[in-house]
Amino acid sequence: MAEIRPFRAVYYNRSMVGNLSDVICPPYDIITPQLEEDLYKRNKYNFVRIEHNRQLLQDSDIDNRYSRSAAKLKQWLEQKVLITDKEPTIYIHDHYFNSQGKKYRRRGLIVRVKIEEWHKNIIRPHEGTLAEAKSDRINLLESIRANTSPIMTLYEDREKYVSSLLESQETNGLLISLEEDNNEKHEVWQIKEPQAVGDICDGFIDKALYIADGHHRYESALIYQRQLLASSSVSKADAAFNYVMMTLVDFNDPGLVILPPHRLLRGLPELKLAGLGDKLGPFFDIEYLPLNLHNLWQRVDGLMADKSRVKLILFGPDRQKLLILTLRDAATTDRMIPYFHSEIYKRLDVSIVDHVILEELLGLSSEDEKKISYNYDRTDAVEAVLNQEYQLAFIVSPVEAKTIKEIADVGDRMPRKSTYFYPKLPSGLIINRLV
Repeated sequence: MAEIRPFRAVYYNRSMVGNLSDVICPPYDIITPQLEEDLYKRNKYNFVRIEHNRQLLQDSDIDNRYSRSAAKLKQWLEQKVLITDKEPTIYIHDHYFNSQGKKYRRRGLIVRVKIEEWHKNIIRPHEGTLAEAKSDRINLLESIRANTSPIMTLYEDREKYVSSLLESQETNGLLISLEEDNNEKHEVWQIKEPQAVGDICDGFIDKALYIADGHHRYESALIYQRQLLASSSVSKADAAFNYVMMTLVDFNDPGLVILPPHRLLRGLPELKLAGLGDKLGPFFDIEYLPLNLHNLWQRVDGLMADKSRVKLILFGPDRQKLLILTLRDAATTDRMIPYFHSEIYKRLDVSIVDHVILEELLGLSSEDEKKISYNYDRTDAVEAVLNQEYQLAFIVSPVEAKTIKEIADVGDRMPRKSTYFYPKLPSGLIINRLV
C-alpha cells in the first residue's frame, strides 16, 4: 500500500554553523512571537528564517515572509551552510526526551512517502484541519519547494519486521548527534546499503500510514501536487513533488507519548458562566474535589481510570474545587454531535467538550475560536484560571494510540486539537527538497 523511498537529505554543515542545537527550531505551529524573536537572536543560521520567517509591515505579493524564506534557503545552499547527501538514504531518527519524570526514546524512520489521495485509504488522517494554517504551509511550499520538517506518521509492525531491520543498521552511519537545552537529544543514522534500503521499503508495501502530527502539511503537499499535475502536460511518476517527507513511528514504540490538549476559555459573558452548573446537571453526574485535597491528582487519576463512562474535569465555576463530570447517558448527548460521526468519535472526551458543552451549552461557534486556548499540563491549566488569565479549564484524558487508529480506520476525524504528540519533531534537522 504505502510507497516509501530513500532520498538525498539536506542538513546543516556543522563546520559552518557550530552547535546544531542553536540552529534547529520547533515546527511553525508552536512558534510564538516571543519564541520567534528568541530564535532569531540565538544564531544567525537558525532555521526559523526558513520555517517561520518574520512578517513585516511592508510585505507585498512579491516580497514577503515566504519569498525571504526561499531566498535564505538558496543562499545557505550556495554558501554550504546547508549541504546535500551524495546518495539516496533512509534516516533513523532517535529522539530522546523526558516526560512527567520518565525518560523516553522515540524511534522514527525519515523517508519520502508517495502522496496519495484520501479516498485511496493508504494515508489516513485522524484530525480536522484549519484553513489558515493550511494556507500558510501551501505558500511556504510553493516558495521554497522543500519540506522543512517531517510529518509524523504511525504504522503497524506487528511482526517486528521493520524494527528488526532498523536494529541491525543502528550502529552504522551516525550523521547527526545533538543535545538541546531542554534535555532533548537527537541522533540521526544513515542507511545507504541498497539491500537494507530495499528490505525496509518492501516492509511497507502492505501497510497503511496514519498521520499523527502534520495534517496541515500533508494536505498542503497534496494540494501542491495537484497544482503541478494540472499545470504540466507531462509529469514523471517519480517526480519529487509526488512525495512528502515523513517520520514513520511504530504504533507500539515505547516513546510514543500523547498528551491531552486541555481546553481553556476566556471572554465569556458572566451570564453564561452563572448558569453553566444548571445546564450541566441534566447530562452529567457531578462530584466535587477540594483543590487543597491531599494527593489531589492521585485521587483524580483514580477516578479517571474508570473508562466505562466519559469523565471530564471542569475548573472555574468554583475556584476552590475541581468538578468531576461523568456523562450520565451517552444517548442524550449523541443528538448534539453531528450524525455522520462514528460511535468512537461520540465517546471521545474532546467531542463531548467541544460539541456538547462549548457549542450547545455555552453557545460558542466557529467565530469564538479566539476564546479557546489549549494547554497540555493540567496543573498549568488550573493555575491559569486561578491567575484569572482564563475563566474555565476543561481537563481531558489523553487519547490512546489505538483509538487514533480506530478513528482513522472508520474514515472519521477527531475534533481539531485532540492530540499532542510530545515532543514535536524539530524543523531543520533533516530537509527534503522537491527540485
